[in-house]
Amino acid sequence: MPVSSTYFKLILFFMAFVQLNAQHIAPESIRNEVEAALAFYPELKDTPITFKIIKNISQSTMRAQPKFNSLLKSKKKRSYVILISEKIKISGKEFLTKDVPKDIMVGWLGHELGHVMDYRDRSNLNLIWFGIKYTFSGSYIKEAERAADTYAVAHGMHDYILQTKRFILDHAEIDEKYKERIRRYYLSPEEIMSIVEELETAEKSE
Repeated sequence: MPVSSTYFKLILFFMAFVQLNAQHIAPESIRNEVEAALAFYPELKDTPITFKIIKNISQSTMRAQPKFNSLLKSKKKRSYVILISEKIKISGKEFLTKDVPKDIMVGWLGHELGHVMDYRDRSNLNLIWFGIKYTFSGSYIKEAERAADTYAVAHGMHDYILQTKRFILDHAEIDEKYKERIRRYYLSPEEIMSIVEELETAEKSE
């Protein structure tokens, strides 16, 4: 019996995603990058995280957030989604995010997983309050983004994070407003290297 077009489309839809393990789901197009980033976060092995590509994200390329329905559960059972913009704009031109160099994508994902690490120990009420402050407070955006960077660096991702920042800050065609947002709210390359040196010194003294 011939396969109906609707049935065939459903098959293609489900084939577009790959289950990395029982808790992590990502599109096939960025599977390798997601696996590489998750390898730095063994604590997230059992944390449900869905990586989802969407049309557009305002003022950003990616965003990590708890799934709304999981805010009704305990924090240990909470699940998360990392939204990834389908395209990025550089000087008015649009480029597919999946075409970004692999190491740059790994660094971006590593930063977002740093947000998940930050969220894990917060209560549901605290996360709701976090969302409100992040929306209306520039100083809180800075605190949250620098915390995510710090988690990523502490988990050994400094090379990837540095490559991602240099890709943005040194890319002549990237809009200056976006560069300024990165400079204002995120750790600078110099601050990242300072944290790395502190971590290495602490390891040697143990």
